[in-house]
Amino acid sequence: MMAKVSPASGARATGDLTREHVLIPWETQGGPAPRIIDHAQGCDLYTSDGTRILDFSSGLVNVNIGHSHPRVVEAIRAQAGRLTFVNPSFSTDVRARLAQMLARLSPGGALVKTFFTNGGAEANENAVKIARLYTGRHKVLTSYRGYHGATYGAITMSGDPRRWPAEPGVPGVVHFLTPYPYRSPFSVGPAQEGAAALAHLEHVLMYEGPENVAAILIETIVGGSGLIVPPDGYLEGLRKICDRHGILLIFDEVMAGFGRTGAWFACEHWNVVPDMLTFAKGVTSGYVPLGGVLVSAPVARYFDDHILWAGLTYSGHALACAAGCANLEVMEDEGLVERARRLEGALGDRLRRLADRHPVVGDVRGKGLFWGVELVKDRGTREPWAPFSRSGPSPMKAFLRGAFDRGVYLIGRYNIFLVAPPLVISEEQIEEGVQAIDGALAEAAG
Repeated sequence: MMAKVSPASGARATGDLTREHVLIPWETQGGPAPRIIDHAQGCDLYTSDGTRILDFSSGLVNVNIGHSHPRVVEAIRAQAGRLTFVNPSFSTDVRARLAQMLARLSPGGALVKTFFTNGGAEANENAVKIARLYTGRHKVLTSYRGYHGATYGAITMSGDPRRWPAEPGVPGVVHFLTPYPYRSPFSVGPAQEGAAALAHLEHVLMYEGPENVAAILIETIVGGSGLIVPPDGYLEGLRKICDRHGILLIFDEVMAGFGRTGAWFACEHWNVVPDMLTFAKGVTSGYVPLGGVLVSAPVARYFDDHILWAGLTYSGHALACAAGCANLEVMEDEGLVERARRLEGALGDRLRRLADRHPVVGDVRGKGLFWGVELVKDRGTREPWAPFSRSGPSPMKAFLRGAFDRGVYLIGRYNIFLVAPPLVISEEQIEEGVQAIDGALAEAAG
């Protein structure tokens, strides 16, 4: 007979139960129990003892409208009382309405249909599947600096070192180098970086055979693997290369989408429309898991008389779609995309001023409320503060812990940390967050 499990009473019991029964992502399992969060509101997290923590990275860069927004909470509650799940071969009003909203908000209004998934990794895997079905080709090109999720196919497509333990991975994936103006892989200056990256891609295509390539998949702005903003002209050049060779262009906007950069989607800063766009995170602000693939009219028409060999039990889950509809309505009604654009200077300028006080700050870059700070051992050599590797000691954890101890939650990896607060953040909260970073940098670098 199975033993009865008693409810956890207090933070210690929760920590013990977590350590005994939960596998923690991306961690060795023998360390201390993770911090326990009891509830959240707006830009703030609260521990079980009532300690307030400023969420300066929007969870995992997904809680775009802030925590516990009453309109989204009520939409979830109302939908739960009416219908939570139905076979995705049926239709629901919330899935149809969310797909319509996404088509309207898509870059140039040119992406007309959505295949819904549970999250970003599945969105990227299904985008590649769709590209292979549509083109009849098998190869996919992705960036060494990209991260597209942790499922087997998505991690293969990622260039990030988290890919290494999953190798050899799925076949047909080829990695290439994308622009990185601060530390060019092409040994050129920032002004030449975009052109050099495009020339490199042409060489890769020559060796792989462009007639074999179904798609090129990249993050429009690289997120967790570096927060790298592409130089002007690069995405435009990428679009031309894909058009010339009949290759589908897929933008991964899982992290950068839904107002994060001061536009609905980051590719709009360069007026480039992809053939497909993958999304997740900010579509519901993390209230309920949801992702998807937005496709262009030609891709959508292909499946009018060809079977779409793709399916998920929870594709277009009613509860998630209700949250998505309410979330996008909040973003529009409260002008949060414009707010992110307006606060870009308030956040970016404060982060850049950290370099005046801390020699460890090598570069600060970003758009809207999506910023990265790259840390170095030496500004002259630009030697990274920690290697781009999955193993080895790193001072990043100590820095993040120092920020948390000062009341601010951040995420970071390797030698780069991300500053991506909810789009509802105030300038006073921005100042609070940057001051905590200031103190944590002084402690960690010292």
